[in-house]
Amino acid sequence: MADWAEVVAMAGELPAVEESTSYRTPSLKVAGKSFARLRTEAEGGLMVLCSMAEKEALLASGEPAFYTTPHYDGYGSILIDLTRVDPEQLRELLEEAWRLKAPAKLRKAHDAATQGS
Repeated sequence: MADWAEVVAMAGELPAVEESTSYRTPSLKVAGKSFARLRTEAEGGLMVLCSMAEKEALLASGEPAFYTTPHYDGYGSILIDLTRVDPEQLRELLEEAWRLKAPAKLRKAHDAATQGS
């Protein structure tokens, strides 16, 4: 089971991540662009950006940690139940979301640093 503090810590392992707000809720940004936010709406969850193909695959997996609402139909984002998600899968999804918004120079520097270790 993960909570917001753990999400922030995981994302903080990526370069230039800042904790901020989006729609008056806690969010994570890179280069001023949001890639995840903690929803306070009735259905809650952590919204994480992803490709449409990834979203479809996660929903098709039947894993109860992943869901969506009509608000996100046709949009590349998945909702994650932090009480049910596997921490390693959450870490991977956060990095993928970060990659969607991080500038190319930052992604390249991160890739070079992680391949060198």
